[in-house]
Amino acid sequence: MHARPPDSPPPARFNAARYCLEANARTHPDKPALILVGDGDRAEVLSFGEVDRAVRAVAAGLLDLGLNPGSRVMIRMGNDADYAIVYFAALAAGLVAQPSSPQLTAAEAAFLLRDSGAAAIVAAEECPLDPEACGGRIVLRPADVARLKAGPALPAYADTAADDPAHLIYTSGTTSRPKGVLHAHRAIWGRRPMHDHWLGLRESDVVLHAGTMNWTYTLGVGIQDPWARGATTVLYTGRRDPAVWPALIDRYRATLFAAVPSLYRQILKYADLTAHDLGSLRHGITAGEALSPHLLAEWTAATGKPLYEALGMSEVSTYISTCPGVPVKPGSPGRPQPGRRVAILPPEGEPAPLAAGQTGLLAVHRSDPGLMLGYWNRPEEEAAVMRGEWFTGGDLARFDEDGYVWFEGRNDDVMNAFGYRVSPNEVEAVLVTHPDVQEGAVAERAVRADVRVIAAYVVPKPGTAPRREDLLAWCQERLAGYKCPREVVFLEALPRTPNGKVQRKRLAEAAG
Repeated sequence: MHARPPDSPPPARFNAARYCLEANARTHPDKPALILVGDGDRAEVLSFGEVDRAVRAVAAGLLDLGLNPGSRVMIRMGNDADYAIVYFAALAAGLVAQPSSPQLTAAEAAFLLRDSGAAAIVAAEECPLDPEACGGRIVLRPADVARLKAGPALPAYADTAADDPAHLIYTSGTTSRPKGVLHAHRAIWGRRPMHDHWLGLRESDVVLHAGTMNWTYTLGVGIQDPWARGATTVLYTGRRDPAVWPALIDRYRATLFAAVPSLYRQILKYADLTAHDLGSLRHGITAGEALSPHLLAEWTAATGKPLYEALGMSEVSTYISTCPGVPVKPGSPGRPQPGRRVAILPPEGEPAPLAAGQTGLLAVHRSDPGLMLGYWNRPEEEAAVMRGEWFTGGDLARFDEDGYVWFEGRNDDVMNAFGYRVSPNEVEAVLVTHPDVQEGAVAERAVRADVRVIAAYVVPKPGTAPRREDLLAWCQERLAGYKCPREVVFLEALPRTPNGKVQRKRLAEAAG
């Protein structure tokens, strides 16, 4: 559908929602764009024509409420079609979509609302809102969205520039509070190399994604990418059961299946793969966590289907991968996709790319259209990740002689929890407010050879004996579920440097 080569720049006037929907609605309006599957046989099917109409209607309604170009619209909704409708409607209207997780507490959501300066928030009934934070802002609930969808549609998508802001996503950084990553409309154009060189995406594909609507992995790989190629998306909204995924592949004849490695592991453990026909599946795709060689071998042996890994981050689209044309090297996420400029830079000094075999910071050139516009109101953090013409995300890696990337750890302490980036500072800030905690630190902890969880390392106050369950509950009341520790380890003291800084990398060693 989009014939330009993957490394060409986007058109100067470019709207991401129009790119994904307008041509599809015109050429095949009745083709399923989104199939939402619930428990049992219940399914909601939206065609490209229906999605296009709903998106333009909600876009018109948002503008009628007095929102101006560039205004942020925070989305705090569940795993339903309206999440995608509102997201694309904001883009279609020239507003800035701000997706967020319904798992956030009211206090966490209030911080994002205040930090972004969002003019409107669209929230599900079950998502709690802080009344004070919402003061003076437009608040829309599901009934309001239904009313907007039934109204007149915007006659045309906003005439935005490729560099105009399109969406703002919050991610954990090196501070105790999440930071906003601002992307332009060109970000979807920047995803095109992965369509061919990771997903192997075709217009005839049916893409089953195991994530929920609010996750950027799902919004990108599960919705934006298929729609950019005119393919059909299938998402599941029912009870989370690993055994359901082979059944869904069979029922909807899915050709691509996307998940995190931990879910592939659960499918192998709990699902009966022989009970379903997986013949339609060309391959599985995975990101968010490192894919262990053992899991890769186990999945391939059990299904006979390839599994292709990719590496990406909130600040730039997935840019390193394997695919049908790039052989898998177990333990490596792959090679830079054609059209990408990727380098290994020395951690200190001049940003001159290193040779193969040398370890340094994994970097993406600032010319990549998928790269963020910047961090929202965080110029100091933005400056910290830019090295001349290169963006560095904190991963230490090296290239081998074949151009494959091999990880050597991180240059900072940001954790990876089931595909979400989580700042230890943010979790620690909650942990140490418990009345029985003298000191606390958080780090990843290996519980099996290929499974790592967030662990809290706690020094109790003298005379107290806090219980593991109480500390976990304390965090669960104040943090989104994916940020919460899964393990608690009690220590007499935290390991520190001579200058008094906690050495997170030595926490597991201190625990014995």
